[in-house]
Parts: sequence; structure tokens; C-alpha cells
Amino acid sequence: MKPACSVLFSALLMMSAALVQAAEVPGSVGELWADFDPRRDALETEVIREWKEEGGVYRHVRYFIGSFKGKPARMAAIYGFPEGAKGKVPGVMHIHGGGQRASLSEVKLLVGRGYAALSVNWGGDGDGKPPFNSMEGAQPGDPNTDWGAVDPTQLNVPGYTSMLPGPKQFYEDREHPKNNNWYLLTYGCRRGLTFLEEQPEVDAQRLGVHGFSMGGNLTMYVAGSDDRVKAAVPAVGGQGYRWEAHAFSGGTEQQERIKGDVEVFRRTLSFESYAPRIQCPVLHRSGTNDFHGWMDDVYRTNALIVGQPTRYSWAPHLNHRLIPEVAVAMPLWFDHFLKRGVALPETPGSELVLKTADGVPLLRVTPDVSVMPGVKMTPDVKALPVSRVEIFYSVDADLRARFWRSAEVVKKGADYTAVLPLHAVDLPLFAFANVYHTLPQAVSMKALPGKGAEVREVCISSLLRHAEPEALRAAGTVATARTSAVMDDFSHGLRDWYVLNAGNLTHQEMWTRKVTDPLYRAPVGARLKLSMKMPKTNRLTFVVRENDWRSYRGPRVSYLCTREITGGTEAQSVVLAASDFVSDKGAVLKDWAQVDELGICARVPGTAAMDAALWNGGAAEFVRLEWE
Repeated sequence: MKPACSVLFSALLMMSAALVQAAEVPGSVGELWADFDPRRDALETEVIREWKEEGGVYRHVRYFIGSFKGKPARMAAIYGFPEGAKGKVPGVMHIHGGGQRASLSEVKLLVGRGYAALSVNWGGDGDGKPPFNSMEGAQPGDPNTDWGAVDPTQLNVPGYTSMLPGPKQFYEDREHPKNNNWYLLTYGCRRGLTFLEEQPEVDAQRLGVHGFSMGGNLTMYVAGSDDRVKAAVPAVGGQGYRWEAHAFSGGTEQQERIKGDVEVFRRTLSFESYAPRIQCPVLHRSGTNDFHGWMDDVYRTNALIVGQPTRYSWAPHLNHRLIPEVAVAMPLWFDHFLKRGVALPETPGSELVLKTADGVPLLRVTPDVSVMPGVKMTPDVKALPVSRVEIFYSVDADLRARFWRSAEVVKKGADYTAVLPLHAVDLPLFAFANVYHTLPQAVSMKALPGKGAEVREVCISSLLRHAEPEALRAAGTVATARTSAVMDDFSHGLRDWYVLNAGNLTHQEMWTRKVTDPLYRAPVGARLKLSMKMPKTNRLTFVVRENDWRSYRGPRVSYLCTREITGGTEAQSVVLAASDFVSDKGAVLKDWAQVDELGICARVPGTAAMDAALWNGGAAEFVRLEWE
């Protein structure tokens, strides 16, 4: 038996060690980054390859990130700048998303607009099998990103939600926010800013950053920890409160389940703790139904940015995709804040009016059409005129699966209004507007495939307005909308749908979430009926998805049904029962009760190759979609 004094001494040592370790754990974003100087170590830049094309000079480069556990880490990247640029130009860093790599296209887009641009390849070699994260245009044997003794790539996925120690983490002996992958990736990207500011053609006082998905996350991390950033554009990522259990799922659904002390994570790694530290203008681009950048929480997070301009640009009905009018907002944002170009219009004013004469809520929107220096549409017009306004509303609290109803917009003086009829007052109401402004001249986005070769409008979204059932009842809201068996008469085209591979009839897919809206849900025992005109005989695959993003309600399952449609000049109908839809595992759809999404596709979605011949003839003309 040990003497009492020895036991006491051991206990005191353990207590002392615990106190020291606790003291080492940062309690804020500032404390987390206090010991990091992104300029301290030499970059040791390697130029792997250089070439010129289309007026730009391009290089594959690699720079020293830092040493972790005694081993060096190095980042590969694509760098470009305008050939023959006179004077120093602004620099922008692009950060790729998950499963992607440094993008030559993103660099070319910015170089073509007069910027120096760096696209970092944070994903490294991935699984070592090309083309996953191998550098675009790399030759055999070219060096790539090498994280050395640590691994914040997607080969170490648990590291994005964990602060626990491990063999590939910053620490192996204790829990710490530096063990989280996002810390190391932000570290590497901040060193990317150092690379940019050290280039002889770059104006170090005019640096921007943008990224998509995981790159959107990193954009917020970098902007919130590095005051060298003078403009930021996160896309489909970078919203806070991911650790929080959301009410729409009964308090069970959260975006990330953190491993470790959640309160430490919240204070040091969650985006709502970075937003108040951002000292630059922020434009957020996303899809209204994005799984990774939750719409409502984007607004919550960016509301914490103090004293800096913010804008929002939302692509209706989309998940993790942008429309050209949203995509173009990124270069225009940088043009204004880094090159003193034309300012984007202010966030349109909006008011959700609950107390109305007839008890029907309405949204009033006032676009910004103020005079802007340098804008010259015609000799007597110096503002970006409004070309159109869209107003959307929904009663679904689940922001990923909600269907956004299109309201009918009426212009009254400087305002645009739309009534928002409801079928009940026991559900929350959400509403926002997209204002499309005509640009002084078309903007070429041809460097980015699918983003529009010539974009003539920019989309600026309003704030999200919201009312809970208690507020609706207190305002005397009356339920006036009636459920309808007709989901769509297509009199407005496909405005309630989103289209993938548009224009490519062999691969085109049309999707809607209208089937999940209480106004359009299937009556018990109903069949789905689509009336259409098909010029030539083709096959269509109909797809329904149960519990799309609603894991709290049941498993997510896709059911398919393929039908051959005979060509002809007369309208014809396809009638489908729930039992006609079968999953890839042979399960039959029992009913429509938990269906969240409907797709009409020219092929079986998700298949690597066509399982049918090329599309024959012209596009189908849809006439009516209804429940029979």
C-alpha cells in the first residue's frame, strides 16, 4: 500500500496536469488562432509548371504550409495572372469543395476579369487513384499536396466533426479544437493568402476569397480569422448552428453530431462564432433547398456580421447548385470591392404583412433602384433596373425539403407585392423575394461550364421573413387556400420545377417538391396522371422520393417507374398507381403519404450510362399533372 502522502502527491500531480491541459484549450476563435502567424514561415514556393494561354500566365505551384508533429506539410495549387498587366492587380483565392480539386476554370474566369487568382488543392491525393483530387493537367510524378503527419482530407472524414485526439490529428494525447480538420484546412488556406500577397503582380491590400460547399465553409473560416480578406463569397456552405438540434424534427435533426465538448466547438469552430469577427463584405450564394448550407441558418449566421455589407442570392428549388443569375454575383462582388467597379444593388426591402383587410398575409418588396456611380444603362439611366421580381412562400419548417410556392406578383409604384394564401394557420409561414436586375452589359461566365456563357441579369435576394402560427392567429389570419387535385397546368411553364441537364433531352431531368406541399398532396388511394404531347415515341422514367432529407420521419428511398410514351400530335395521358413504383431493392411504394419529390426523367437517374436509346425527336410538352 502506498503511503498517504504519496497518494496525495500523485493526485495533486494529476490535478495540476488537468488544470494545465484545461488552460491550454482555447475558449474563443481569437484564442484558437492567437499563436498562428501566417507570415512567419517562408513559403518555399516551388513552380512545377508554367504556361500561357488566352492572355493569362498560369502555374502549378506548391508552397510550405507548416510543420506538424515534426513533418512538413505542403499545398499544391493553380496560380494565374493577366499577362502584361500594368501595375498591381487584386488577388482572389478559390477554395474547392469536397471530392473536387483545384480548378483551372475558376482561375481562368478571374484572370480574364483582371485578377490574380490562386486555387488551392487542399484535398491532396485523395485515395491516390486519378482523377480524384489529382492536379488538373498534372504530369506523372508531379508533386501534389502532402499533409505529412496529419490528414484533414476526405480520407479522414471523422475529423470534420471531432476534436478528439488521433494518429492523424494535430494532437494524439488530448482533446482540442486544433484536432478538427477545419482548423488545419483553414491554416493551409490562410497560408494561401500569404502566397498571394507575396506575388509581385498582386496588390496585397486587395485580397478576396470564395469557395463552394466545403470551400464555402473554408471561406467563412478564413474571412473570420484573417483580416487580410477584403471581400468574401461563400457558396452552399458556411452557415452556423450545425451542432444544434432543430425544432422541425422534434429536436432530433442536426447537421453535425460533434465528438467532444460541444460548447468548446461552438466557441472555437462553429460559424456563428466566426461571423462577428468578419471585417469584410460578404455575399452568400446558395440554393433554397441546400443540404449543406441550410437557408434559415445562413440568415441567422450572417446577421451576426457587424458593420459590413452583406447580400444573399438564392437559386429557387435547387440543392447544391446555382443558376447563372446567382453565379454571376460572385465576380461582380469582387469587381466592386476589389476594383471599385459597379456596386450591386442593396438587399431589397421586404415586409411580411400579417394584418390585412381580408386576413390573407402578403409580402411587400422594395427593390433598390438608387443611382449608382459609373452605371450607364442609357443616357438618362444610371441604376440597375429591375427586370423581374419573384416572391416565394412556404409552410414547411424543414428548409431542405420545403416546397417554395410561387406567388403572383403585382407592381404598385416602387413596391412589388404578392398575397400569400394559406390553407391553415397551424403551420409556420416563410417568405422571401428574388429581384433580378439588368446588368449594364452581359457578363461572360463561359470559363465555368453550366454557369451561362453570357449572363444579363443578377439576382439579389431579400431577407427571409417568418411568422409562427401564434403570430398568424394573433393577426387574424384566415385560411383561404383550398387543396387541389391539379398539381400543375404548366401555364407558367416549369417555374415550380428545377431542371437538370436542361437542353440535353437524352439526359434531362425535371423535378418538383410540389408533392410534399399540403395544398397538393395526394388524396388517399389516388393515382398520378400526367397529360402530355410527345412528338416521337420515347421512354420516360418517373421517380418519387420518400423522406427526402427527413430521416427523422423514416428511411430515404427512391422508387421508379418507366413507361414508353407513343409519339403523336394529340395529347395523351399516363396514369400511375403508387404500386407501379419500385425501389432498386424491389420494394413497392405503399402510398404517397411520405413522398417529398417527383422527377420526370429521360433516363434512370444515377446510372452511369444510358439504359435506353438516345432521345427521339423533340421535347415532350406537358399539359397537366394531377391526382386522379
